[in-house]
Amino acid sequence: MTRREIRKNIFVLLFISEFYEKSEYPQQKSLYLENPELNIDLHDADYVNDKVQDIIDRLDEIDTAIEAVAEKWSKDRMGKVELSLIRLAYYEMKYDDTVPTAVAINEAVELAKIYGTDDSGSFVNGILAKLL
Repeated sequence: MTRREIRKNIFVLLFISEFYEKSEYPQQKSLYLENPELNIDLHDADYVNDKVQDIIDRLDEIDTAIEAVAEKWSKDRMGKVELSLIRLAYYEMKYDDTVPTAVAINEAVELAKIYGTDDSGSFVNGILAKLL
């Protein structure tokens, strides 16, 4: 699985987590990762799971940073796609030394263009630029 595919799966799980109670999320995560159409091996599934869990564990800190720069936009007002991508990119920029900042931003913008609205890419880029 490529880094882009891994990142996409991390994003999807972060997005899914927005719609379930904490108690329901482990089951939803398992259902997603065990989907045969996903074709994810055990090593990649463990990696994705670990990254998602680390991001979720740091959500308070990540969201505080995002809301500090998102003028007139609380996290509750942001689209779930955009918020999930901003969280992922911020995590990569701040906590993952294996991902260059420019790559984290570019990948988040590209995923926003695919999964979000016409304005999602520029919105994600704008917030991430302020988080540098």
